[in-house]
Amino acid sequence: MVKLLFFAGLREQLGTAGEEIELPAGVTTLAELREHLKSRGGNYERVFSGKALVRMALNQEMAQPAAPVKAGDEVAFFPPVTGG
Repeated sequence: MVKLLFFAGLREQLGTAGEEIELPAGVTTLAELREHLKSRGGNYERVFSGKALVRMALNQEMAQPAAPVKAGDEVAFFPPVTGG
């Protein structure tokens, strides 16, 4: 299982602060995880589309799309500007 967390506007658009999912076969990087979530359609497709700016953190550290993801990890998604 991978724990997903959604912050700020992403949480509002998706209607959830987070969830736990099994990593689908073939998903080994944050970029692939993002594509998997986008493939769910609806709000997920809008949030994770190519035009959407979404930052990612892996186990509470900022991470690039090529970062490897594995079972037991925590992945956070948030817009580029949060807080205030």
